[in-house]
Amino acid sequence: MRELCLPFSLEPHDIRQLDELVATRQRLKKGDILYRAGDSFASLHAVRQGSTMTTVLAEDGREQVCGYHLPGDLFGLDGIDNGRHKGQSIALEDSEICAVPLERLEELARHVPALQRNLHRFLSREIDRDHNIMLLLGSMRAEERLAAFLLNLANRYRQRGYSSTEFVLRMTREEIGSFLGLKLETVSRLFSRFQQEGLIQAQGRAVKLLDVTALKQLAGHRC
Repeated sequence: MRELCLPFSLEPHDIRQLDELVATRQRLKKGDILYRAGDSFASLHAVRQGSTMTTVLAEDGREQVCGYHLPGDLFGLDGIDNGRHKGQSIALEDSEICAVPLERLEELARHVPALQRNLHRFLSREIDRDHNIMLLLGSMRAEERLAAFLLNLANRYRQRGYSSTEFVLRMTREEIGSFLGLKLETVSRLFSRFQQEGLIQAQGRAVKLLDVTALKQLAGHRC
């Protein structure tokens, strides 16, 4: 979390205090639920290993995917408002999650100005992310949404030191469709189309980006 979520320079003493904030490290098996809608909120969560997704219930009762979290991502902010989570978090693979008590984090931030500034920047990035998702769902065509999704993942993997052109999709096609506001049939058709046009190579959940420039043009340079 210190390296990816809150990148800044701290004194060794402050770094130790930040690391000591991690209250627990919880190991989850694929499909395990970290928290459910209505559970009390006390801590933010950071992915140490693996990946998770967050979901909420739509008005018609459908489960809507609203977040896809990789190592270094901080999530669970939905519970800050009223002290209860509005959605649930599910492990997409065997994962290790760190709990970061918000009250202790805020207390440390009051004494470490650099941490406080970067917490504000982190919250600002989350707001910006929500705006981008609204743009993606509200104004982009189906093929633009999928291209933007793949490019976003490529960039996130690059930031973590992994390959930005070859990675494994931990979400199913149906879950990707839920996240992008598309039907399963549409997502499957677009993956096939992208492969036929030489933009990607897909085998199961393994994806290789073959023409990043064309994907950026398709996404309208929004990534």
